[in-house]
Amino acid sequence: MAAVTGRVMADTAGGSERSGRVVTPGGSGRSAETWKRDIVRQLKHRDLSQHAMYQDLIRFYTQLLEKTSLAKGILGCSIRRPSSDSSASISSLLQRNNQLKKTTGELAYQVVELQQQIKIKECVLEEQHARLLEEERQLAGAFDGRRELQEQVERVQEENGVLKMEYDALLERQRRAEMRLREEKVRGGHLLEDMIHLKQQAAARMNSRNERRSRARQANLQKELQTAARSKVTVDSSSSAPTSRSTSPKNENQQESTERGHARLFRSASATSPRILASIKELFDRKRRGHSVCSLEEDLMCPVGVCVSARVPTRARQVLEAHEQGINAVRFSSSSDLLATGGTDRVIKLWEVRGGLLTHRATLDGSTEGITCIEFNQTGLRILAASYDKSALLWQRDESVPKLTLTGHSRKVTAARFSSCPHQVVTGSADRTIRLWDLHRAACVQVAEVASYCSDLVCPENCIISGHYDSKIRVWDTRTVGCMQELPAQGKVTSLDLSSDHRQLLSCCRDDCLQLVDLRRRSNERVCFRADGFKCGSDSTKAVISPDGSFLAAGSADGAVYIWNVSTGSLETRLADKHSSSISAVSWSFSGEYVVSVDKSRLAVLWSDI
Repeated sequence: MAAVTGRVMADTAGGSERSGRVVTPGGSGRSAETWKRDIVRQLKHRDLSQHAMYQDLIRFYTQLLEKTSLAKGILGCSIRRPSSDSSASISSLLQRNNQLKKTTGELAYQVVELQQQIKIKECVLEEQHARLLEEERQLAGAFDGRRELQEQVERVQEENGVLKMEYDALLERQRRAEMRLREEKVRGGHLLEDMIHLKQQAAARMNSRNERRSRARQANLQKELQTAARSKVTVDSSSSAPTSRSTSPKNENQQESTERGHARLFRSASATSPRILASIKELFDRKRRGHSVCSLEEDLMCPVGVCVSARVPTRARQVLEAHEQGINAVRFSSSSDLLATGGTDRVIKLWEVRGGLLTHRATLDGSTEGITCIEFNQTGLRILAASYDKSALLWQRDESVPKLTLTGHSRKVTAARFSSCPHQVVTGSADRTIRLWDLHRAACVQVAEVASYCSDLVCPENCIISGHYDSKIRVWDTRTVGCMQELPAQGKVTSLDLSSDHRQLLSCCRDDCLQLVDLRRRSNERVCFRADGFKCGSDSTKAVISPDGSFLAAGSADGAVYIWNVSTGSLETRLADKHSSSISAVSWSFSGEYVVSVDKSRLAVLWSDI
């Protein structure tokens, strides 16, 4: 302990001398006191640190000295009183002395081991201290990052507050705009109703005037007929009999006056008869035609060819870009020599079918938005189309501008068909209404409101069949405008088609299924047709029945035309590799010879088995 203490004091003195040599030169009395206090502080600090480091060693060394002092005292006592102890006690003391020496060696070895452990712990402590410093630096960096993130959060919150205010302002503007839109819609509806009412009044006035004119003409005609009936026509027979030369002058004058009267009567009859016949003919023609926008010749029925057996196409005869944008509808005329296509480029194109090729014939303008549906009348002289511009348009085949525009729907018109009555058409719209139009008056005569979007419709005798997005097919009576029956479908209905004999109804649904319904039976038996790879490409995909009712055809989203056999219920053929996008519609010619498919990428493909 003394040696250790001496070494510590020597180190302290040496430190003091070194400190004196460093600080003393050039310093005043105040600086001397400063470095002295600094030396004392450093000595105290080193004393505490070294005392803590050697505390266990000092404790073990003190125990060792205590045991050594005890041994020396025992030996001194034995030397001072040798006479009083026996040899046995001396030998026991020697043995104890040996044991103490052995214990002293063990303690010294323990001191060395403890010193090594202290060094190891010091190394571990330094490592932990370094790690602590590193963790503190990382913690400081994390605090800095946290502060930056908090600043970013505050900035983002401020920006969100500004955006929230702008969003609230936009919502308010949208609310006001929606209110104005609703008001404008109500106003537009009122204006439309007023316009329809005014048109009806104008039509009624026109009909009244025409009726009055007709009655007046009939009255005049009856008067002329009565006058002509009361007139007496005398025939002069003196020309055939010989006349006497000895006639008196008086008789000659009477004869001349009679002849002039006869001539006047005959001249009156010859001038009146053609006018009477013309008036009668005009009267009956007017009664026959009414005030239609169509001529009498168009109302006459023309013979339509009957397809005995449809031929299943096997290859493409022609592929052409028919429109500038996607094509939505295609239809053959009843004579199968004319094809109509309509697309989003707002025009209808007419194509002549000759020798297995399509030749452009005419372009029909007039729609302000895309065409959704096309229909020919039975004579093929009129073309009816539905449009995205909320109207249906009627063209004459040889005129490029529409003859008539039917307006009244509030949303796009999805279907337009000729009714069983020649002067009526039916339209279905996304505004959930079905309207019956009279072409004589160019006005809507009946409106049926539906609970769902109308996608397509067909018109058999005295009724209307419509398909809807709520997976239902509805049958309407045209006389009462009431729903007579609802038929369930497999999914959202995209199109309807009627067989040529009006006995079977085909529906195409969004669940990739074609459904054929037998309308002759009350149970309305349904047969579903599916195929691997067939997928309904859009909400307006059109499917058709062949003219003889033996096959079904529909276009798929993969650009192929699928044809099913009705009798077997299996897939007959798959026509692929011509369309690069989803097929929107197909049409089968009434002769059963050709099938045409159109798609969203402007292509029209003519298919045949030749």
